Amino acid sequence: MISDLEAMQAALAEARFAGEAGEVPIGAVIVREGEIIARGQNSVICGNDPTAHAEIIVVREAAIKLGNYRLNGCTLYVTLEPCAMCAGAMIHARIDRLVYAASDPKAGACGSALSVLNHPQLNHQMKVEQGILAAESAELLRSFFRERR
Repeated sequence: MISDLEAMQAALAEARFAGEAGEVPIGAVIVREGEIIARGQNSVICGNDPTAHAEIIVVREAAIKLGNYRLNGCTLYVTLEPCAMCAGAMIHARIDRLVYAASDPKAGACGSALSVLNHPQLNHQMKVEQGILAAESAELLRSFFRERR
């Protein structure tokens, strides 16, 4: 059984891989029944794909692995608060729980900039938790952008 901390550490490792590839360092994993079933990282630049956020990559991988576009019973761990696109994909996938590290005041759709998840008019609600390894995730992002300037 993997803990929340261990799952977020795995997501942070994916974020580091993304940064090493020249991508914004954001990583994600999906856990089901206590095991990581999918891993993903930002690959927008490498893939020339504006939808290739870590969350989208990991949701696609998990759906293929499970043979179902519904990801009931799954928890998605991601190093940065999801944007509106990713939050929408998570709703459609019926993710049970989201755990994210750092908040994103500019584009976060889980309450920072927008409140897409758990909107009362939507038909799917999920548990949302934040803050595990937030400082490490935020520092990884700050370092990445500092080096780019």
